[in-house]
Amino acid sequence: MGFVGGSVTLAIDKERIGVLIGEKGRVKKRIEELLDVKIEVDSKTGEVKILPKGERPDPLKLMKARDIVRAISYGFNPDVAMLLADDDMFLEVIDLKQHSSGRREDIIRIAGRVIGEKGKARRMIEELTGAHISIYRQYVAIIGNYDQVRIAKTAVEMLINGRQHATVYKYLVRARREMKLRGLGLWYGGTRSEF
Repeated sequence: MGFVGGSVTLAIDKERIGVLIGEKGRVKKRIEELLDVKIEVDSKTGEVKILPKGERPDPLKLMKARDIVRAISYGFNPDVAMLLADDDMFLEVIDLKQHSSGRREDIIRIAGRVIGEKGKARRMIEELTGAHISIYRQYVAIIGNYDQVRIAKTAVEMLINGRQHATVYKYLVRARREMKLRGLGLWYGGTRSEF
């Protein structure tokens, strides 16, 4: 991923190019219109170039477009990825290779712990934090506001490090309660949640 002359270039998984472009180019066009950028996709190499439009390009919009493209490349549905256009939303990515021997079997085992039986662990993290989680290839990606991402990331790291699922769920319930007591609350879909 690099910045060249006011543009951003990154490589994405070729399997995700169709999702980034969308049916009849709708997803790509939506990102371009939302953030006033132009996106060029090389479907042979997976290279994506994001260029600013207009006389006075906004570097922040360029970064947001980059994060949306990255989120789609990490397996998120484009509608969820588009949440990153909001100033309060963030993308955090955990590379499971960095938490294992790097062997495929280890990565699958660790990803399985994060997913949980029938998807329970992932679902509990999402429900108790309000964050969105995608597990794709060797990556666990999280989208949410600062507090949602922080708590979800801690829960994921606890699972990666071998903590029992019950311990992680207790942590999530406690973290959610502490947020409420501090008066900050967790954000769900742009509205403050009541507990």
